[in-house]
Amino acid sequence: MTVRNVLVTGATGFIGSRLVPALLQAGHRVRCLVRRPDAHLPEGAEPVVGDLLEPAGLERALAGIDTAYYLVHSMGGGRAGFERRDREAAEHFVAAAGRAALRRAIYLGGLGETGGGLSGHLASRREVAEILRSGPFATTFLRAAVIIGAGGASYEIIRSMVERLPVMITPRWVSTRCQPIAVGDVIRYLAGCLADERTAGETFDIGGPEILSYREMMERFGRIAGRQPFIVPVPVLTPKLSSYWVGLVTPVKPSISMPLIEGLKNEVVCRDDRIRSLIPFPLTTFDRAVEIALAEGKESA
Repeated sequence: MTVRNVLVTGATGFIGSRLVPALLQAGHRVRCLVRRPDAHLPEGAEPVVGDLLEPAGLERALAGIDTAYYLVHSMGGGRAGFERRDREAAEHFVAAAGRAALRRAIYLGGLGETGGGLSGHLASRREVAEILRSGPFATTFLRAAVIIGAGGASYEIIRSMVERLPVMITPRWVSTRCQPIAVGDVIRYLAGCLADERTAGETFDIGGPEILSYREMMERFGRIAGRQPFIVPVPVLTPKLSSYWVGLVTPVKPSISMPLIEGLKNEVVCRDDRIRSLIPFPLTTFDRAVEIALAEGKESA
């Protein structure tokens, strides 16, 4: 195995906090871009304080780095203007990475980022991918749908709705098809791309072994968690309107939950499975992913 000097942006987030230990365990040298000097990181990780929206500190973070993981978004900073913030962060990264002679970037975005009629969230994710691919380095673009894991925004929305709403009046998006994936499988793919040079410069869809509607996901979650939600779809409730009442019952910030809910009109299903032959491993079922996430949630409570 080739040991790499790796930078992880978003290192303390839902994905980054799981990826950093996996990279360290694999023997790589890991630097983490964090906003706070007191950020909690695993032993062995090198912290560098900086912000992708403040380009002045990025050259130090990227100095000597072979591969960088781009795991950030700007929705947590407020609903208004997150598309502009996402664009500026990606542009700052590309400029600094070009000066630092970065060799590779690995970006985790979302499925459903093709065609017209995209939600603001999915359109912004697609724009970030295009900006990264314009840089003088090879960008690997992984596209995932709903990621099942404790602390993930989409998972926490589903969990909160099932646990707090015995009766749900929902829009037609409950019938939209989705291909959820366990967070542990996402980490395997992200780490696997670093190890396999055949993934450099490529775009891959990643998903779990099942295609489910959002209604099926909520009903199956309910069975596992000992709940039986009664779901009533109505044609007059739009995704935008439903995002308001979802925001009232979930712990996820409205600046994050509302764009996600509005994007549920877009089908998010893998269109190719090429990555399965490059990075093969048994995929985690939806039910097992929920069981793991529920156990993690109890441990952190």
